[in-house]
Amino acid sequence: MKAHDGHYIDGAWRPAAGQDGIDVVNPVDEQVIGRVPAGTAEDVDQAVRAARAALPAWAATPPAERAARLGALRDVLVARKDEIAETVTAELGSPLKFSENVHAAVPIAVAGSYAELAATYAFEEKAGNSTVYLEPVGVVGAITPWNYPLHQIVAKVAPALAAGCTVVLKPAEDTPLVAQLFAEAVHDAGVPAGVFNLVTGLGPVAGQALAEHPGVDLVSFTGSTAVGRQIGRAAGAAVKRVALELGGKSANVILPSADLAKAVNVGVANVMSNSGQTCSAWTRMLVHRDQYEEAVALAATAAAKYGERIGPVVNAKQRARVRSYIEKGVAEGARLVAGGPESPREQGYFVAPTVFADVTPEMTIAQEEIFGPVLSVLRYEDEEDALRIANGTVYGLAGAVWAGDEAEAVAFARRMDTGQVDINGGRFNPLAPFGGYKQSGVGRELGTHGLAEYLQTKSLQF
Repeated sequence: MKAHDGHYIDGAWRPAAGQDGIDVVNPVDEQVIGRVPAGTAEDVDQAVRAARAALPAWAATPPAERAARLGALRDVLVARKDEIAETVTAELGSPLKFSENVHAAVPIAVAGSYAELAATYAFEEKAGNSTVYLEPVGVVGAITPWNYPLHQIVAKVAPALAAGCTVVLKPAEDTPLVAQLFAEAVHDAGVPAGVFNLVTGLGPVAGQALAEHPGVDLVSFTGSTAVGRQIGRAAGAAVKRVALELGGKSANVILPSADLAKAVNVGVANVMSNSGQTCSAWTRMLVHRDQYEEAVALAATAAAKYGERIGPVVNAKQRARVRSYIEKGVAEGARLVAGGPESPREQGYFVAPTVFADVTPEMTIAQEEIFGPVLSVLRYEDEEDALRIANGTVYGLAGAVWAGDEAEAVAFARRMDTGQVDINGGRFNPLAPFGGYKQSGVGRELGTHGLAEYLQTKSLQF
């Protein structure tokens, strides 16, 4: 993927308003692999104006035709899946196999799901003597993170286009190349000019300009809770809708009846996946006191196997952040049983797969999102204690429950204050809603719930 030196606006690559650029760095070897424009408020304004101009025609396009464009987009992504995987590996550092199986495959599945949904969704319904229409919200400002760079783009853009909205995308500055590839795919899929627009740039400049632009009707943001609060405040002042998918500190609750070895090994794999850079990662493993030391030993052994199998974190700042949390865990009295703050390699932004034992619920590493390959193992006394610990953070994005009997796991999961729970290692479902309770966000992505975020309701009375 060769970097473009402009922004994709109104169906073409257009020169940036300013001269500043952003270097794209490979986290494995710290080498610059590309450069993209650092968009300004002027670039964002041009893109929003294009989206606004394209809105009436796209909103009036029959859902079947919108579905056909999304189907074509899915097909282009399929045709370029190898290039997608290679691009994400180059700018994010994820191992190529993981990029193929997750970073390329999941967005294709999500795009396909919305192609089908757009063709079958009931955008009109009867309610007594009224006809209810579900209409597009309008222009969407989509701001996406670097950890799942293409998936997060597709999870916002596909439902927005299915709903009849137009979009301006500001991707993360660390991973803009796959976003440019996506813009090429949208173009090749025959999506009309102005319906999708891309402006690369820094969050405090281009991202803020997009979130605050009066021509944007809804801001969809995935990222930190701190930035989400800022966007929420700005949107509230403008009486503008928001969809916020924010931080997480998910609990992996292993009940005494569970297959302990399986639950621990899958739990460790979940945390180490994508180098721990997953907001829904089960970074707190909760184990009954009678099984605790066995679980700790299993987790330490499992984590050690990932030393050469995971990629780096995204950049030097993130590496320093993760290391500081590991050092804080040691300082607060947690027992380090695998990994540590020392870098495992001389080059690249690598962090050793790390496991802490003797972690108590009030410790920083048990409360704050680390966003790296760091697992905390906590001990609980009984089921009520496990529930108290699981629900004892400001977050509520995801989680997991393991038990010998599925009904037992479901009963516990129903009491968790979180938006999505995997039961005995449940599989990803692109049709299931994803989003958080509490400070993990507002709104949902994926499936019909994700589509509903981009629709507003009108009723006609007869």
